[in-house]
Amino acid sequence: MSYRNFRNTDLTPVWVLITVNILIFITTLIRPEAINLLGLQRVSLSSHPWTIISSMFTHANWDHILFNMIALYFYGIYVLALVGETNFFIVYFIGGLVGNVLFLLLANPYDIAVGASGAIFALGGTLVVMRPRLKVMIFPIPIPMDLWIAILIMALLSLAPGIGWQAHLGGLITGIVAGYFFRRRERQRPTW
Repeated sequence: MSYRNFRNTDLTPVWVLITVNILIFITTLIRPEAINLLGLQRVSLSSHPWTIISSMFTHANWDHILFNMIALYFYGIYVLALVGETNFFIVYFIGGLVGNVLFLLLANPYDIAVGASGAIFALGGTLVVMRPRLKVMIFPIPIPMDLWIAILIMALLSLAPGIGWQAHLGGLITGIVAGYFFRRRERQRPTW
């Protein structure tokens, strides 16, 4: 992908997702009990089926939303430029949904999942297959590293207590599969 193609990409889809996440976060600051209505929990899924989606836009605290939105911005702008708006949204939402399903299957039925991390890991997985040598930095390590190393570090950090590693894993697997599909299609394009 040339810089010209990247520079001409309309970033509206990324900003729309960030805006929705921030608006829902503000709602939960005003009404903290809203997390119980928006967060994903196996024991309440039958009475709150919308949480399979709403949980992807709900965040627990300032750190959670800040780091997720920074990752969404940087992964999002690259994936959007590489695969286009429709495929960007497909990867994002399918990755989030697969992550949520894995959370429902593997987590404690009383645990509540919130956050865009599964969807963001899907974007990261897509990008790591399409551009594994892309140089990135992750906070607080001020050293440029290959994207695949950064994703591996973040996946390992997901194993810390209180983090929905199941959603991260589901999103990452979805993204890797999507990345192979897009990379194969990219290689098959004729070059004139």
